[in-house]
Amino acid sequence: MFWSGAAREAREAEYLEFATARAGHLYRSACLLTGGDTYLAEDLVQETLGRMYQLWRRGSWSAGVARIDNPAAYAHTVLVRAYLTHQRRRSSTERPTGELPDMAAREGDPELRLTLLDALARLSPRDRAVLTLRYWEDRSVEETAEAMRASSAAVRTQSSRALTRLRALLGDGLAEHTLS
Repeated sequence: MFWSGAAREAREAEYLEFATARAGHLYRSACLLTGGDTYLAEDLVQETLGRMYQLWRRGSWSAGVARIDNPAAYAHTVLVRAYLTHQRRRSSTERPTGELPDMAAREGDPELRLTLLDALARLSPRDRAVLTLRYWEDRSVEETAEAMRASSAAVRTQSSRALTRLRALLGDGLAEHTLS
C-alpha cells in the first residue's frame, strides 16, 4: 500500500511513541525470560521492536484485514516467540562471561532479585516463558497458550510443574531473603 508523505510521517511518529512507551516493559520481561542476561534481553527487545516496526509500516494497526487490536500485547507475544526461537538455536547456550555487569542499585531487595533470577536461569526456556507470561505479565492461561502456541491444558500443567521446580530450586534459601 502506498502512503503519502504526511501519512507516513504520522505513522512514524505513532510508532516512535509506542516504542518509547513499551521498550522499558519489554526489557524487564526479556530480562526475566533470559534469566538476567541483559545483553540477550537487549537483543530480544531490539528484534521485537524491529518486527513491530515492519508491521506498523504495513498499516496493520489501521482498518484492514490484518488488524491487531492490542499492539502492546502483540509486542509481548513477539518477544516471547523471539526468545523461544533463540533458545532453539545451538549457539544460544554460549556465554561470553560468567560475571554479571555492575548495575546501579534499585529499590527493593537486590539479593532476593538475584536469587530469583538465578533460580529462573536454571529452569528450561519454556518454563521461564510460561512463568514470565503468567506471573510477571499477568496474562490469562488462554493468552499464554496463544503466545506459546500451546493448549490451555498444557499451559496449566507447565505452569504448575515450573512453579514446583522453582520452589525446589529456591528451597529454604528464599526465606532468609524475605521479610518476616
